[in-house]
Amino acid sequence: MKISDTHAMKSTYFEDDDILQIRVSDKPIVRETSQGWHTHISYADDGTIVEVVLLDAKKEGQLPLEYKKAA
Repeated sequence: MKISDTHAMKSTYFEDDDILQIRVSDKPIVRETSQGWHTHISYADDGTIVEVVLLDAKKEGQLPLEYKKAA
């Protein structure tokens, strides 16, 4: 899997629905796949990942996010 480097990553948490959206590209989404119930990945036409959506993010332990800076 390739991840696009054309856009700074942006994450949005929808608290009412417990959904975490992680957007890594501004490219249009042309295909979506489900990796089980909680994880959905969207792709651009060139095969790069555009977005990852995590359902029940807090309930499944995906929040809070831990941010570490590489050494």
